[in-house]
Amino acid sequence: MEKTCTLLVHFDKGTPALANEIKEALEGNDVQAKAEAMKKAVMLLLNGETIPQLFITIVRYVLPSEDHTIQKLLLLYLEIIEKTDSRGKVLPEMILICQNLRNNLQHPNEYIRGVTLRFLCRLNETEIIEPLIPSVLSNLEHRHPFVRRNAILAVMSICKLPQGEQLLGDAPETIEKVLSTEQDPSAKRNAFLMLFTCAQDKAINYLFTHIDRISDWGEQLQMVVLELIRKVCRTNRGEKGKYIKIIISLLQAPSTAVIYECASTLVSLSSAPTAIRAAANTYCQLLLSQSDNNVKLIVLDRLNELKSSHREIMVEVIMDVLRALSSPNLDIRRKTIDIALELITPRNIDEVVLLLKKEVVKTQSAELEKNGEYRQMLVQAIHTCAIKFPEVASTVVHVLMDFLGDTNVASAMDVVVFVREIIETNPKLRVSIITRLMDTFYQIRAARVCSCALWIIGEYCLSLSEVETAIATLKQCLGDLPFYTATEEGENPDASKNTQPISSVTVSSRRPVILADGTYATQSAALETAMSPPALVQGSLTSQENLRSLLLSGDFFLGAVVACTLAKLVLRLEEVQPLKVDVNKATAQALLIMVSMLQLGQSSFLPHPIDNDSYDRITLCIRLLCNTGDEMRKIWLQSCRQSFVKMLADKQFRETEERKAKAQISHAQPDDLIDFYHLKSRKGMSQLELEDEVQDDLKRATGEFTKDNDDANKLNRILQLTGFSDPVYAEAYVTVHHYDIVLDVTVINRTKETLQNLCLELATMGDLKLVERPQNYTLAPESSKQIRANIKVSSTETGVIFGNIVYETSNVLERNVVVLNDIHIDIMDYISPATCADVAFRAMWAEFEWGEQGCCEHGYSR
Repeated sequence: MEKTCTLLVHFDKGTPALANEIKEALEGNDVQAKAEAMKKAVMLLLNGETIPQLFITIVRYVLPSEDHTIQKLLLLYLEIIEKTDSRGKVLPEMILICQNLRNNLQHPNEYIRGVTLRFLCRLNETEIIEPLIPSVLSNLEHRHPFVRRNAILAVMSICKLPQGEQLLGDAPETIEKVLSTEQDPSAKRNAFLMLFTCAQDKAINYLFTHIDRISDWGEQLQMVVLELIRKVCRTNRGEKGKYIKIIISLLQAPSTAVIYECASTLVSLSSAPTAIRAAANTYCQLLLSQSDNNVKLIVLDRLNELKSSHREIMVEVIMDVLRALSSPNLDIRRKTIDIALELITPRNIDEVVLLLKKEVVKTQSAELEKNGEYRQMLVQAIHTCAIKFPEVASTVVHVLMDFLGDTNVASAMDVVVFVREIIETNPKLRVSIITRLMDTFYQIRAARVCSCALWIIGEYCLSLSEVETAIATLKQCLGDLPFYTATEEGENPDASKNTQPISSVTVSSRRPVILADGTYATQSAALETAMSPPALVQGSLTSQENLRSLLLSGDFFLGAVVACTLAKLVLRLEEVQPLKVDVNKATAQALLIMVSMLQLGQSSFLPHPIDNDSYDRITLCIRLLCNTGDEMRKIWLQSCRQSFVKMLADKQFRETEERKAKAQISHAQPDDLIDFYHLKSRKGMSQLELEDEVQDDLKRATGEFTKDNDDANKLNRILQLTGFSDPVYAEAYVTVHHYDIVLDVTVINRTKETLQNLCLELATMGDLKLVERPQNYTLAPESSKQIRANIKVSSTETGVIFGNIVYETSNVLERNVVVLNDIHIDIMDYISPATCADVAFRAMWAEFEWGEQGCCEHGYSR
């Protein structure tokens, strides 16, 4: 049978000590050797060894020692040895130590007294403690606070014993007198804790007697006061109004631990707006004053819980929460932004966006390690704000467009996606966005960002000046044509334009990436990384020829996008340009660019030729410009935009449905209850007490105090382990929490006999591990017993728990066995579903090399 353990010491099993060696060391006069021998004896006992022959040796040679270390080790030894026999009676030899304990309690040294009193706190044997009670009580008046505080704890432990009232009937009165005169903060805390544990009425009486001085009490005592308030209010909700006043007064305490506990207690006890507002302000204060990142994360978790249940109050403190963005820790910033995004309203949106915009500007100037990731978070947050409140888009979109050329590709991609959505949802901003995009296009250094920006240019350049500017911008970014000459392809050593990039463009190795529909596409690795600086191609490449350098790196997917954009611009030019000469000129220039890209892709100038998809798409654009029909014009100039509009509508619909699903209550319905609490009888209550009572009435009326469907859910989780006709009936309630499985097994004796040594024997199959073996029990006729078993899950595989119940009866010598039904633990019981955005999923999938390197052999040739 397993026993409780109050002491844990590391033990090296490789070098076990022998009992004879320990005995010889204890009998010697060397104090150091005697201390080492005591340590070995304690460690052996803690690891299950029984050394009964050492007890008499210790009584003879260790008890008389005056060394403090040996006396402390002696108390540890006495703490862990077996003091009772199999029937629960105290062993006769234990009487030998009583006199030594009494001497220690009267020892002139306060350390000996204190450690002995602490040892008594762990004793449960009444026969040993009873003769020591007078000495314990005398230590309550000792001059040293270390002795007094341990004496109070010893009195409390004696009172908690089954015969405690008989041993110390007047203990609460005695401790109450000590509490009224005690000056030491720790001793005072222990005395109040003793009254709280053993005489709650006296603790409450003392609390209200000294209610004006609570703010002057020490931190430890204030923490016990809060624990007392929580306990009293849980059992008697009608009196919590006067206790909430005490909690609010403690919010001004100098200790941050007390302040945090006060806020947590307020939230757990009251739903009054005044109390919740005080708790929220306290959390915000802690969020700003504490430098420990772990504390900040814990406080943010509490604020997140408040946001779920009291959103209207949290909206008031959103700007205080956002001040946590000053922390350089990304986890803190991410949690802060997540909380703030769910608290934005038409009233505070301008302030929130202004602060986020300032933070974005800071990331541009400050040189911090993870500025790119932080900027990406801010861009996504501003994007969310602009979708919820389109009127703020005009204040941020131009600032964000400065980051289209960001070296952090993810951040730049978020910006261009934001611009693409805003230009469609805010038609008034179209002209200014297009103009700004033309001015900043040459700064873009990532192919993915270039592709999205080119799509925006092709779809939203509508006027004549915009189309002509767009075509000129693309020509400038592509540079002079052709992209290479015949002498360069022949490796002319005098070539000065594009010979250099041959050795430096080896990063264009292809790899498959997963698309939104789950299919694979082959793209250049340059799509995933920022482009090299403009100096990549010397001679012909200036800082504005970003498209040229990407094409020369082998990115023909981008080349296909350029071809499509040029085709759209030329088709648009035909509609807005009355002069056919200019249209024909633009068409010829676009065709020249497309043919040059095809020529580059099929040359030996690059290590990899153009892929078939890009080749077909560029060829399609060439055919379109050579032979344009009305139907094709409609597809290219209207259908693409309509598809994008439909995608945005679907996205907005999904987000609206998700918000509706998350919303637990409606805030203002026509048939909502209007509570005229001014008509409620006040009975001398303060405003806070009145608010709290009103909220309680509302909760009681709406059933919030009752647990919804808990019993029904529990019944669904009960598994029958044995049959109704078996002598022992057993059923289990399975609780799965992350990687812990708890089996609460109810065992019922269906017979008229006493079942002895009944044991639940369990075994597991799969990656399940039984943490502890349940102990043996004795079951009276027709009685029941609750047995708990803990199981750890070590992998994501389905496991099986099986076993049997073994027991003995008085009439039969053999053990009886009842086989249990198997319990199947499904992987879905401890895996929680989660959502992931398409972009984030594709980014994570790209990191899994096993998803990209599949070899496939076939007999076909290309």
